[in-house]
Amino acid sequence: MSIQFTIPSWSILVPLFLVLTIFFGFKTFKRKVFSVERLLLLLTFTLYFLAVLHLVFFPIEVNIGRFANQTIWYNSINFIPILTIDVKTFLLNILMMVPFGICLPLLRSKSRTAASVGKFALCVSLSLEVMQMIIRVTLGSGRSTDINDIIANTLGGVFGFLIYKRLTYVKAVRCMIDRYRLG
Repeated sequence: MSIQFTIPSWSILVPLFLVLTIFFGFKTFKRKVFSVERLLLLLTFTLYFLAVLHLVFFPIEVNIGRFANQTIWYNSINFIPILTIDVKTFLLNILMMVPFGICLPLLRSKSRTAASVGKFALCVSLSLEVMQMIIRVTLGSGRSTDINDIIANTLGGVFGFLIYKRLTYVKAVRCMIDRYRLG
């Protein structure tokens, strides 16, 4: 028996967006810090993160049975850092996580240093790569897991934070940031 179909991103991400929008709406309202600016920040970050999920996971090609990918799953993991870099993919992964590093200090009060943002970006990146591996093992999707992606994503988060810190030196930007900041 063989199972073969494609899971499009909209079928997962649209319901997830609706659930997260309701959740964040209640969360900001409940904390008595509700403002249109803060809700806009949460919605923007949610859309950004759903776009990241779209780029990283979708479409998911389910191939189980006779049409399954015959490559052993652990052969699709790149454990060798730096020497095996695809420069274009590395730079795109850095670019993908820059907004994360910019938004994180606005969303989490504990993210006030490059090290704390780097740790959080590392955890998020590692989670994404592990999920790619799990999807490959369980559904036969052709995505691979790469240590270079983890490095690039972490660097992107840190670069985003450094951009954020640079922007806070401008008084007008700092005043605007204070209106949007959650933590």
